[in-house]
Amino acid sequence: MKSIFQILATLACALSLTACGGSDDAPVTTPAAPTVTKVDLAVGTGIEAIAGDTLTVAYTGWLYDETKTENKGAQFDQAVATTPFTFQLGKGIVIPGWDQGVVGMRVGGKRRLIIPAALGYGSVAKPNIPANSTLMFEIEVLTIKR
Repeated sequence: MKSIFQILATLACALSLTACGGSDDAPVTTPAAPTVTKVDLAVGTGIEAIAGDTLTVAYTGWLYDETKTENKGAQFDQAVATTPFTFQLGKGIVIPGWDQGVVGMRVGGKRRLIIPAALGYGSVAKPNIPANSTLMFEIEVLTIKR
């Protein structure tokens, strides 16, 4: 004959399995990590950019807007070839979307990046960039130094 404690333990286990949605056979899903959408507009030549390389680029940044032509909303930043931007790839100097999206580019290459807020500035507003904004950049690699 089972003790009252064994019966209570059995009931507790049954209730906890029911509350959790069933048994261990139920699939566990993990939300997908945010990713950068990359579209090569032109493929460059030479070595591919990897983490640790120093890149000099020209770029334009827009707020992503589904209602606009090519989804280019308000422009918020730009660095042209005469006043380019230089950074070290993969060191957290730029937003995570750039560190992910620029890898593999070559000199002369042009790429469009669509960066979800989680890989941009997230919930932090910046000048001309509202919090939780999806961003779009068109980037041209001018030089790569390894």
